[in-house]
Amino acid sequence: MKCDVLILGGGGAGIAAAVAAARQGAHTVLVERNGTLGGMVSAALVHSVCGLYLLREESDAILAHPGLPTEIAGRLIKEGASSGPVRMGRLDVLPHSPPGFAAMADGLTAECKTLEVLLHSELIAVHGLECVDEAEVICRGSRMNIEAGVVVDASGDAAFAMLGGAKCEQADSLHLQRPAFVFPLHSVDVLRFDDEARIRLAALLADAVHDNKLAAGALGAQFRATGRGSEVYVTVDLACGEDYDPTVPEQLGQLERTGRLLAYQLTHFLRKNADAFAHAEIAAFPARVGVRESRRVCGEATVTSEDVLLGNEHPDSVALGTWPMELREKATGPRWRFPENLRPTHIPLGALKVAGLDNMWTAGRCISCEHEAQAALRVIGTCMATGQAAGVAAALHAAADKAPLAQEVRDCIERLRL
Repeated sequence: MKCDVLILGGGGAGIAAAVAAARQGAHTVLVERNGTLGGMVSAALVHSVCGLYLLREESDAILAHPGLPTEIAGRLIKEGASSGPVRMGRLDVLPHSPPGFAAMADGLTAECKTLEVLLHSELIAVHGLECVDEAEVICRGSRMNIEAGVVVDASGDAAFAMLGGAKCEQADSLHLQRPAFVFPLHSVDVLRFDDEARIRLAALLADAVHDNKLAAGALGAQFRATGRGSEVYVTVDLACGEDYDPTVPEQLGQLERTGRLLAYQLTHFLRKNADAFAHAEIAAFPARVGVRESRRVCGEATVTSEDVLLGNEHPDSVALGTWPMELREKATGPRWRFPENLRPTHIPLGALKVAGLDNMWTAGRCISCEHEAQAALRVIGTCMATGQAAGVAAALHAAADKAPLAQEVRDCIERLRL
């Protein structure tokens, strides 16, 4: 197979990159290892899009990203997968149905006539020196070689970059963001699950952990009623050992087994001890644990922690980050660091250009940034914004056989504005 642009990873970043490249006229191939698009949304059941809206003290949500992120938010609402943004503390988020998000992604990508989507496909080899000449993909024992003019790593784990020989970074085990295990409960009496019940539930779980009736992981469990009948989503952050590495399969498997066991124990405890959950049932398990951080590429520019906290402007900015640092390094819960005057983070084009590989771009949580900056940039809204920019840059790169300027990318994004 030959194409202009090859994209690895069908999460928010990869979807936006693929659609943006295809809308530029590039023959685009999107490779996704799961059977549905959506990435962490469909595989890990992440049920809110964060980072879509400007940081504001006021409670009215204002979309931050022109083009595809705004279009995707509108489609989710129009197609009934979301009822619109909600305020959570100082932040605006877009709750949604993960199956609805996956269905929206199917429709959005199907509209692009120059886009091919390969599901159930895994990248296993990259060939080329200082550029990617060919990528080898496998699906159920069938191999395919894909020659692409330009490639985009939207894998989340910098898998394309690693196989291509690019330099990558990863925080040490004690500082990596803890992964999340998310599962839905059905048959919850949501009318009895009000704010007062939440307070009682938090105290109940704390006592149970103290008395060794529940594992310590249940202590930080978060519950969110979705508004869809009796459905409530539960999110727990999983404890990790000193050698935690989310790219090691044995460790990922153990995390997922731990999450499933904790979910069963927690549900059984709630059925016996919390009236609203007397008939609760686990509706589904995630296909994958929700990894928040792993490898990051080394790019031609790097977004720093100072860039996030001060809102430093860059002349070659092509996307914004509009989420505070959400550091989940410890069991005590998230540690928040908001930027000065709630300024957005300006993400330069060079942070999306992989150093050392002439024809590789990147998008999503593995872009070139410092560890603490990644805690602000990893959310889905920002991933879609960087995906859009990387997809446009890749299409322009393929057409002209040279990397574009930031202004060219911004001009194309402006034309994608709804």
